[in-house]
Amino acid sequence: DRVLDLTSKLAIGPGTENCGVGPVISAAQHSSILGEIDSGTGEAALVAGGNAVDLDGGYYIEPTIFADVSPNSRLAQHEIFGPVLSVIKAADFEDALAIANGTEFGLTGGLHSQSEERIERAISDFYVGNLYVNRKITGALVGIQPFGGFNMSGSNAKAGGPDYLRLFMEMKSVARRL
Repeated sequence: DRVLDLTSKLAIGPGTENCGVGPVISAAQHSSILGEIDSGTGEAALVAGGNAVDLDGGYYIEPTIFADVSPNSRLAQHEIFGPVLSVIKAADFEDALAIANGTEFGLTGGLHSQSEERIERAISDFYVGNLYVNRKITGALVGIQPFGGFNMSGSNAKAGGPDYLRLFMEMKSVARRL
């Protein structure tokens, strides 16, 4: 209920300081997101949003929330890249970790916990390139905090880290007799 209440208060509009939900990147992405939402209505309960918003200067979609999402559904297994939240219930921490790791994506994950045991377990077993513990899951610091994911998320390289430059180089080994 709290998520629904906060979502209903988000302002939709251009990327200004007081705007909670800005436009999506293009008409093609707008259409793709709306298609994903339409498909999702056959998989889970649409509890908020789901519609295009007609505003000047961009392609807008209401913040959309699906409840009772199956971990194996398209909603859970596909990157939508839009204002869509899929709520998946887990029986316990072990189940939550299995659900989180049960996708082909692994860019970013987050854990809020006071249990040091769970935190250590997430650090060890949560298969993501960037794990945020007890903080928001956005805001990697460029040049300070390497950023990149695993599997189908990102390039498996850490952008901003010292090894990232090697992606743009052709390494050559030379052996010369002197």
